[in-house]
Amino acid sequence: MVEMLKGIAASDGVAVAKAYLLVEPDLSFSKVTVEDIEAEFARLDDALAQSKAELQQIRDKAASTLGEKEAQVFDAHLMVLSDPEMIGQIKDSIKTNKVNAEAALKEVTDMFITLFEGMEGNAYMQERAADIRDVTKRVLAHLLNVVLPSPAMINEEVIVVAHDLTPSDTAQLDRKYVKAFITNIGGRTSHSAIMARSLEIPAVVGTESITSKVKAGELLAVNGLTGEAIVDPTAEQQAEFIKAGEAYAAQKAEWEKLKNAQTVTADGKHFELAANIGTPKDLKGVHANGAEAVGLYRTEFLYMDSPDFPSEEDQFQAYKAVLEGMEGKPVVVRTMDIGGDKELPYLDLPHEMNPFLGYRALRISLSELGDAMFRTQLRALLRASAYGTLRVMFPMVATLKEFRAAKQMFEEEKAKLVAEGVAVSDSIQVGIMIEIPAAAVLADKFAKEVDFFSIGTNDLIQYTMAADRMSEKVSYLYQPYNPSILRLIKNVIDAAHAEGKWAGMCGEMAGDQTAVPLLVGMGLDEFSMSATSVLKTRSLMKRLDSAKMQELADRALNDCDTMEEVVELINEYVK
Repeated sequence: MVEMLKGIAASDGVAVAKAYLLVEPDLSFSKVTVEDIEAEFARLDDALAQSKAELQQIRDKAASTLGEKEAQVFDAHLMVLSDPEMIGQIKDSIKTNKVNAEAALKEVTDMFITLFEGMEGNAYMQERAADIRDVTKRVLAHLLNVVLPSPAMINEEVIVVAHDLTPSDTAQLDRKYVKAFITNIGGRTSHSAIMARSLEIPAVVGTESITSKVKAGELLAVNGLTGEAIVDPTAEQQAEFIKAGEAYAAQKAEWEKLKNAQTVTADGKHFELAANIGTPKDLKGVHANGAEAVGLYRTEFLYMDSPDFPSEEDQFQAYKAVLEGMEGKPVVVRTMDIGGDKELPYLDLPHEMNPFLGYRALRISLSELGDAMFRTQLRALLRASAYGTLRVMFPMVATLKEFRAAKQMFEEEKAKLVAEGVAVSDSIQVGIMIEIPAAAVLADKFAKEVDFFSIGTNDLIQYTMAADRMSEKVSYLYQPYNPSILRLIKNVIDAAHAEGKWAGMCGEMAGDQTAVPLLVGMGLDEFSMSATSVLKTRSLMKRLDSAKMQELADRALNDCDTMEEVVELINEYVK
């Protein structure tokens, strides 16, 4: 039955393909008394063999796409499946208690999980508990003839349907087969949406109910430009979506002609267009889209994609690859931004009621827990600085005292390396990400001590409006064009310029086509965005007159009371 859904347009593009449900299946079962013990043994052996074959396939895929080191997590899972003691105990339980394989598997694995989880202070054994839990789910799914979804196993053209996508889910998506994704929750600034834009996969998020509206294998049409989706579209509707996709492809081809062009307004004013990246592999997209710099290198993916803290050498190689790959163009590297919704299994962070406002980012780096980790990262960055134009940025800075403490650690590690005879650049700029309103209000004081500002609007907006950007109930308060937000941004830009410093923006607002005219008018120096938004933004800027945009910004800041009035004003200026 044809069903129309409306969500949030999160990543440009259009797709029509079969639905692939990335939804946890029902793995409930009943404990049953069995007479044919050998038949249960055979069922168990078959489920173990299928699980092994599946995990080997996932492991091979992970090794080729993410690297050998990241694939090692699956070796631990394969070892669990071959553990003679555990399998022996499951078979003993089937034989002694005359129970079905499902019940015996659950009883024995639960015992092992409880045992390993209870080994406090032994992180290695506690991780094995997580491995057993993961593997048990896979074996149980095969016993119950239930398909356990795995994004790494997709080998045909599909549209992924999920409640939400984790960063690790998104990292496993193969663009060759995944034509789009659509979720129940999320917004334009959720991590899955940001990743979709960097992977150039069309996405619609926040539909509220897509997982309950579509069945696996059912045809689905998704428009990431408008936020619309149709379940089981008619032939006519399919044709409409395909036509929209072709029109978008033609528009992209036009933008691509600007790849090597300067980013200048109609009256000749130059702005720097940069790209946000998560790994050295993302440089391909930076170059393909003609970005002039990397305005945000999110280093936390180095930590999230590793089974343990990445070593100084591993980090050095990653940073060096990006700096060399940019051939002298600037690279802004954000130091580790862990916490909030970005957790590390090997870093024991306290459970908090509101982690976004808690122990995260620089707050961890400046604590006893994060000291060694932060210094390791700083050393790796300083060593890499000899290979390009490095700019270091500290995230989640609320006070000058925090910035000074981080800068002091940076200087200490620099002095140590120089004393060791290691080559370190003497022109590294050190700045902060402005995402906490306190720092935005005090920008004039910070500007005397930092080399630059980069405004992180995703968090700045949610903190200013006191509205969680992941909550659908208050999503109406995610208002980038609200006059209060615009005044904070203008305050930061003016404070930087008063001290002869530059101000950039690395939040999603920098590539927002409605916001760009305003930001040009406010005098923002650098715009950093998903690489896929660079050419579209360059095309828009070519049509703008900076003097008129300044007039637009002045009116928006002084004459408008609401976000709606600001949008109306922008539309009046930008036809």
